[in-house]
Amino acid sequence: MSRPKAPDASDLTANVIRLAEEAEAELEKQKGLLQQIHHYSGLLNRRPRLFNASFPSPTPVASDSQSTIIPVLVVACDRPSVRKCLDSLLKYRPSAEQFPIIVSQDCGHSETARVIDSYGDAITHISQPDLSEVPVPPEHRKFQGYYKISRHYRWALNQIFRVMGYKSAIVVEDDLEVAPDFYEYFLSTHYLLRKDPTLWCVSAWNDNGKEALVEAKGTSILHRSDFFPGLGWLLLRELWEELEPKWPAAFWDDWVRRPEQRLGRACVRPELPRTRTFGRKGVSQGQFFDQHLKFIKLNQDPVAFTKMDLSYLLKESYDPWFAEQVYGAPKVRAEDVLKGNVPGGRTVRVEYTTRDTFKAMARAFGVMDDLKSGVARVAYLGVVSFTHRGRRVFLAPPQNWGGYDPSWT
Repeated sequence: MSRPKAPDASDLTANVIRLAEEAEAELEKQKGLLQQIHHYSGLLNRRPRLFNASFPSPTPVASDSQSTIIPVLVVACDRPSVRKCLDSLLKYRPSAEQFPIIVSQDCGHSETARVIDSYGDAITHISQPDLSEVPVPPEHRKFQGYYKISRHYRWALNQIFRVMGYKSAIVVEDDLEVAPDFYEYFLSTHYLLRKDPTLWCVSAWNDNGKEALVEAKGTSILHRSDFFPGLGWLLLRELWEELEPKWPAAFWDDWVRRPEQRLGRACVRPELPRTRTFGRKGVSQGQFFDQHLKFIKLNQDPVAFTKMDLSYLLKESYDPWFAEQVYGAPKVRAEDVLKGNVPGGRTVRVEYTTRDTFKAMARAFGVMDDLKSGVARVAYLGVVSFTHRGRRVFLAPPQNWGGYDPSWT
């Protein structure tokens, strides 16, 4: 007697999506009365769209950013391949005076130190003096590397802001290479941090920056994100003065994503990444690299951001526009989008209401499905934006969304 044929991956995906959408339908049925009340009382309040296009086009402006000095802090340890990072930074650097490069090295690795020193006066090399083991709880012995990284970040950022006296800094790690317009991007967005207290960083990274998930010609598209992306990011001294007194002993990047640090603030991120990692080996043991990170698309088409008006990214302008784009888009089923059965416009909305439904849909579309303190990667106001076969998809909660749930993790 022959065994039944095991279902293939596509069948499993279809079943997961079907079950998730059936669960969503049941939830909607149970909330039907409440939804009708909302509808007829006008609480959903659908207003006309502010923009016809999916994203606003920045308008040209005169630039006054040339006097801004922003150091680039390179956090290094024991990778001689830091040469690839430094070559990339130096290749595209428009001015040594405007963008001093400061390499802070931990670990005391002599070969890496020789590579850094070979650049001479083109960069500044500083060394973290405390190379001792960090006391850790017994259950965290295998995470010693994360404790050392957090200690190094604290020391290095104190050097930048408190010893050297800089007012802002771009932070990169030694396994990143940068895009041709890396410096242009940060120069143009620097003023947004000064102007908008609801922003606390600018990042060069898009966690869903694979070629199939980004707008092919969207090199000038920028977004707001509630998720701290890291991997090449700009911060102001004021933020460091806020965070440094309570800086964590380990896992600093997850720590800054907690609600008590984020305080409802967002970061600016690009559609097409301005950094790419080449470091498969590290304390995370190559986590995500082979399946995800090595496929991130690095922008190669420079954009003159400093000649554009990016004020549309300020919260007071962006939020109403964003809500119109998301909730003015037709609501469709994930299964139909995946099968290409959605006629009409290039923008659609797929809704989720539970953590499991979000994760199932994210996996089906190929976007990252993990959450930190309830916030999905790249999410803004609960919405994850990406492209699927040339169509803009908003994976979104209902319009009456009540905010992030930290238990979704």
